[in-house]
Amino acid sequence: MTNENFSKYSEQAEKMLMGPTRDYVKLAMDYTEKLMEAQLEAAKTYSEIGLGQARAALDIKDTKALQAYAEEQQKVAKDLSERVKGDAEKVVAMNQDFVNEARKLVETNVKTASETAAAQTKAK
Repeated sequence: MTNENFSKYSEQAEKMLMGPTRDYVKLAMDYTEKLMEAQLEAAKTYSEIGLGQARAALDIKDTKALQAYAEEQQKVAKDLSERVKGDAEKVVAMNQDFVNEARKLVETNVKTASETAAAQTKAK
């Protein structure tokens, strides 16, 4: 009988604690990985833009080149602001996905806990 009780306890612990914890940690790790990938991609892109602009500034030899550089700066600033906006929207969408998935996990776990509690009440 002791082994049976231990098995029931282990099964309940898995259903109510360990399983949900593993599911949440997996979700959090997946989210963190996606967020880090997005941040690394953004940092690389912004670095490339900055280095490209620095190289372009080094090529300025006369007033005509300076004027062309200044005009290009306006385009780069516009493109960069659109990129930053897009990156921010991407992060917001990832955050919302994470929240929605976490909410689903909580709802599933509450349902499982309720069913387990009901089964325990009936068994007694």
